[in-house]
Amino acid sequence: MLDFRSDTVTLPTDAMRRAMAEAEVGDDVYGEDPTVNRLQEMAAELTGQEAALFVPTGTMGNLASILAHCQRGDELLVGDQAHIFHYEAGGMAALGGVQPRLLPNLPDGRLDLEGAARAVRPDDAHHPRSRLLALENTHNRCGGSVLAPDYMLAAAEFAQEHGLKLHLDGARIFNAAVALGIAVSDLTRMADSVTFCLSKGLAAPAGSLICGSREFIAKAHRARKQLGGGMRQAGILAAAGIVALAEMVERLADDHARARRLAHGLAEIPGLAVETTEPPTNMVYFRLVDPGRSEAFQAACRQAGVLFGAAGGGRYRMVTHYGVEVEHIDGALRLIRQSTDEIM
Repeated sequence: MLDFRSDTVTLPTDAMRRAMAEAEVGDDVYGEDPTVNRLQEMAAELTGQEAALFVPTGTMGNLASILAHCQRGDELLVGDQAHIFHYEAGGMAALGGVQPRLLPNLPDGRLDLEGAARAVRPDDAHHPRSRLLALENTHNRCGGSVLAPDYMLAAAEFAQEHGLKLHLDGARIFNAAVALGIAVSDLTRMADSVTFCLSKGLAAPAGSLICGSREFIAKAHRARKQLGGGMRQAGILAAAGIVALAEMVERLADDHARARRLAHGLAEIPGLAVETTEPPTNMVYFRLVDPGRSEAFQAACRQAGVLFGAAGGGRYRMVTHYGVEVEHIDGALRLIRQSTDEIM
């Protein structure tokens, strides 16, 4: 199968497997795993933050960050297309008692900060307290779009002006940095907290990092414990993360180039409408011109040997990643064309 469902389907590299087998480990709940500690130091340095915390998943990273910033009854300002809102099982409300205040995402993933200002609650006992602003970079449901440094800085200044903290869901923040040709810290150092995933385009088997001030990370560490995220000899996983940060970042440019090749090819297939032939990172979104054939189309592609995701509203998403080469792109295009011809 040619699997374009997500960049989470990557397999660890040989270097990762060797590092995992040879990792020096200790009990991380006691803070005694040297490999975890090294990974956390790398993450903090790369993001321009004081400290970092290794967690099993990005969802836990975002939730622990929210719990560290907010109290029950507080409100989080977040985009209506955000991963935190759509795909994290309502954890902020169910486990944190934090209410999301939805703001419309612009097509490029930004939030209109003037509109956000109107959403900040007055200091009134009738209202929840506006506590946190959350952004996403790259933005999944907005086509893998990238938030630039000037916008990140403006958002940080907005948050400070309105007494908010700024959390960045940077699950794919290294894709954003590579797309812009800048250091990742240029996108992260202005945030009060940052999460990023090792298990997406960076190809590690598991794990995410939370980064922020030492005071914030101490709070996030407690939240991780409450959520059951304390692991023991976690250096076996952290070792793969170290390799991911050292060896797998620059190659993300290959994924972006292959996404553009894929988008151009899909645009040439009759019956398909591609949202952009120049995707900013590694995600390609498209639709069927005849949405009534959507179920048959995806089934035919699966039968032919191509997997991709349904993104809702008649949209499909294909994601390029480590393990997808140019020949796989061309093969997938051929099979999708054949499948489209069959159902039209």
